[in-house]
Amino acid sequence: MNIGILFLKSNLTGIITFSELDWITSNQSNFTRLEESIAIKLGRMLDAGSINIGCRLSY
Repeated sequence: MNIGILFLKSNLTGIITFSELDWITSNQSNFTRLEESIAIKLGRMLDAGSINIGCRLSY
């Protein structure tokens, strides 16, 4: 998984899943500074209500 793609997917759908959040927390020690800033931005978006925790249904 790639944090950049995850960020774009979350912005597009407005949803982030528990497994994606788990992946972020499991791999945050390996993130570059840019990836860390993206993870922080995702957290701020969650706090602001711009994205929600849920599940994506496949079409």
